Amino acid sequence: MVFKSTLLRGCVLLVFLAMFFVTTISAQEHTHEDGHTHNGVEEHNHDHGHDHDHGVSAGGSNVTAGNQESATALGEHDHEHDHGHEHAHAHGISCDMEAETAYNTPMRIGSIFIILVTSAVGIFAPIVLFRIRKPSENGIRNWILTAGKFFGTGVIISTAFIHMLPEALERFDSECIGEGWHSYHGFGGLFCMLAAFFLQLVELAALTNLDKMAAKREMEAPIEKGSVETHDEMGHVHSAGFLEHEQSMRNIGTFILELGIVMHSIIIGITLGTISEGSFQTLLIALVFHQFFEGIALGTRVNELNCKTWFKPIVMGLLFVCMTPIGVAIGIGIRSSINPPAAILAQAILDSLSAGILLYNAFVSLMSAEINQNTSFRRAPLGRKVYCFTFMYLGAALMSVLGTWA
Repeated sequence: MVFKSTLLRGCVLLVFLAMFFVTTISAQEHTHEDGHTHNGVEEHNHDHGHDHDHGVSAGGSNVTAGNQESATALGEHDHEHDHGHEHAHAHGISCDMEAETAYNTPMRIGSIFIILVTSAVGIFAPIVLFRIRKPSENGIRNWILTAGKFFGTGVIISTAFIHMLPEALERFDSECIGEGWHSYHGFGGLFCMLAAFFLQLVELAALTNLDKMAAKREMEAPIEKGSVETHDEMGHVHSAGFLEHEQSMRNIGTFILELGIVMHSIIIGITLGTISEGSFQTLLIALVFHQFFEGIALGTRVNELNCKTWFKPIVMGLLFVCMTPIGVAIGIGIRSSINPPAAILAQAILDSLSAGILLYNAFVSLMSAEINQNTSFRRAPLGRKVYCFTFMYLGAALMSVLGTWA
């Protein structure tokens, strides 16, 4: 359908706009570096003056008790001054570019391929398992895919609540960004809410367009056949139209879901490319599992597109697979010229928007449509329901545990 391709192109465009927005975090780099250099010159002159004073005191042969007390007081003053200077520097280190002496570039480049392989296994495993042969209703592959589907639902919900929204709120509270962002403490929730409202309007417009197209086809069908249809034929047409409408709704939800996951993948990739060496290995291990679980979540939803060919599932899979490595590459490239305050603000906004996208999709398209409003699920045996909920809660629990490190 024309609208589906338009929506897909719009999602891809938003992804590249997000990438462009994040890469602008190196703005005002020269101003920041000049100010840092000027402060370094002043500190050097100040320390030189103190060294000269101490040298004169040491050079005196006779020191009275009063002079000793004065020297002691002066030394305590210098110690307090140095301590205060170090404390201020430590407090502001998150707002300044870290002087990392041991940045392991080969390991960062290697992480690109590690995450690339992990993401590919996560998303393409359920796609291949589904498409090699349509699984039977009670076959083992159907149970495996069902487990992956509900496990992915839990992963998506936990990703929004544990990984995205708290990080966005924390960054909006950072002392590094401008004071104007501290005048209102709800910016994280505001951007999240705006993203959800925007998606609701997009979905409404899409469904309205589908209704118009379905009505147009129903009006043209009798004319094309050139005869009056019986009640059975009319019922078949309406039933087919309803199923097609429901499938289109699922397709739209899948496209929106991928948009939110892809935006988040870019952010965590940039974080991995710019993080300090001491935290790099821990974050890499966490992101390997993170991307694998998200790949399973997205792959099981791509299966529901019911594509006749492999083209669309492969394209959507590759889009997910490549985004985090691209983010890592961007992080490596901009690390030497990054402007931390702008980076913190950009990540806060994008995390908030991504959280809104995933939360809307999780509650509307996944939990409500797939569980509460799904007649086949409500009529399923109790054992199958327990099986589905168990894997959904397991996915949420594992992603929540990963929130300790990533």
